[in-house]
Amino acid sequence: MHTLRSKSEWAYALTSAELGRLPHWNLSNVYPSLESEQFKRAIVDLQTQVDVIDTYLNERKISRSSPAANALGAKNAMEGYLEKANAVYRLFGTLTAYVASFVTTDSYNTAAKKLESELETLGVRLRKQDIKFQGWIGSVANTLPQILTQPGLAKEHAFYLNETAQQSRYMMSDAEESLAAELDLSGGNAWGKLQGTVCSQLTVSFDLHGRTQKLPITALQNLNHDHDPEVRRRAYEAELTAWESVRESLAAALNGVKGEVVIVDKRRGRTDALHASLDRSRLDRETLEAMLKVMRDSFPMFRRYFKAKAKRLGHQGALPWWDLFAPVGKSERRYSWDEAKHFILTQFRTFSDHLADLAQRAFEHDWVDAESRDGKRGGAFCMGVPAVDESRILCNFDGSLDQVSTVAHELGHAFHNDCQVGKTILQTITPMTVAETASIFNETIITNAALAQSNGPEESLAILEAQLVNASQIVVDISSRFLFEKEVFERREKSELSADDFCEIILRCQRDTYGDGLDEHYLHKYMWAWKPHYYSPSFSFYNYPYAFGLLFGTGLYAIYKERGREFTKDYETLLASTGERTPAELAARFGIDIRKPDFWQGSLKVIEQQIQHYLKL
Repeated sequence: MHTLRSKSEWAYALTSAELGRLPHWNLSNVYPSLESEQFKRAIVDLQTQVDVIDTYLNERKISRSSPAANALGAKNAMEGYLEKANAVYRLFGTLTAYVASFVTTDSYNTAAKKLESELETLGVRLRKQDIKFQGWIGSVANTLPQILTQPGLAKEHAFYLNETAQQSRYMMSDAEESLAAELDLSGGNAWGKLQGTVCSQLTVSFDLHGRTQKLPITALQNLNHDHDPEVRRRAYEAELTAWESVRESLAAALNGVKGEVVIVDKRRGRTDALHASLDRSRLDRETLEAMLKVMRDSFPMFRRYFKAKAKRLGHQGALPWWDLFAPVGKSERRYSWDEAKHFILTQFRTFSDHLADLAQRAFEHDWVDAESRDGKRGGAFCMGVPAVDESRILCNFDGSLDQVSTVAHELGHAFHNDCQVGKTILQTITPMTVAETASIFNETIITNAALAQSNGPEESLAILEAQLVNASQIVVDISSRFLFEKEVFERREKSELSADDFCEIILRCQRDTYGDGLDEHYLHKYMWAWKPHYYSPSFSFYNYPYAFGLLFGTGLYAIYKERGREFTKDYETLLASTGERTPAELAARFGIDIRKPDFWQGSLKVIEQQIQHYLKL
């Protein structure tokens, strides 16, 4: 998954010789190639399995309008579906991951893109089947308590079935749900793709070191981390100008996505867009409000950090936006790929042999694609490959500690996947709120080790700066994004919003959260334009789960420091259970009540100690 961390500026790209040979991932144990007979047979097999489920649903009359005659009939019908659904999702997940391994590393591969589109179409059929099953489960919900006491596949999927029954209350008719799934490809999903296309193709002419270059907008944004303050300021101004040129297209896209969500949620009987997001995150409003309030209460300490940084960078007043990600401190440490692997494995071994062994397996069997190259997407993510019970990790390694931390972060997702091996696909559906637990935990292990080994205050400052940039983005900026999206939904229900409206809302939300920590004359009024999270019709409020992940992972790490190695067994059990428990239930295993502010305050106390250390340095 993508991280929110910003690339720390004291890092710079090393040459291939300095980095060593950077690996490309290897999926030959999945299929030999896109052209292979094995892959083609798998595609045919997937189509056949989808057809079989259609036939099964029709023959068994599994739909909302045909409830089962008795509990035994209902049990047999649902267990037959669960068996087939787990098999088809395992194959579908494997094929989509395999095709994604080509699309994400070679955007010029048109054959892979075509296959990706074909799989998306099959995905719509799977979604329509799920809609039928979900509606039917709602119609037989009164028999579930009896069914789930009896041994069998249904009892093993009790959490999934109970959750499905609860969510069936928020469904349109089968015909409407089916139509909505089909229209989404040319509706909200298409608006989201437009935003991605516009942003990925936006280029800017920029004078860098005496030479005018045409930079992609992402490369221009990376100059926020440049060591030259004048370059940072000019890049900020050029970026705002660039967004001006495409703002009307992006405003139309955002209106399209949010408009669709408003209409569909209302038809489904949802209270608001946040309602669906909370259910998907398996949280209640009480928990969210407790976390958000503690985050709001922490703003003054982050503002102290912003002001200290402004002073260090020579500003008389508050920090301007272009220096939000500016480098502070200095580190001469650079890692070859072999050194990065050794550092990660050594530190993981101090926590858990299971974690270290998983990482070693990933390195030895080429699960990681680390080299930056033309056609490869930026950022980093981890994807599961169900058929072989493995994961694959994409990153763009440059020798910096930040990228070492990124690799560790994504290995956290791979470890989470490994802890769930042996469970079915439907038993491992994990909400984003707890999906970041292992990755945040791994980052903390690596960063703390780097701090302990730092060569003096300047390097410690650089490491802390990277930590605090990330934490401030997740706590403060995420809060501004939550407020922005909440108001956009409220206003979009009444009418479309203009680009000026979006700019006005985001600036007000930034002033409310960053306060006097940032210069109010130099904020970022186009944060709404380029953040892809706003353009997802299937996941509104793609923001607060990141904050939950950071604070939950940080809190668990604090418990680990108290309990030591005995913590690891309970931790692995938690990761294995994230698809079968709510976050509140998972937290309760460690004596944590996430509905109360105490836990969240404890996590933020850890970040406050980092800020205090930063201020002393």
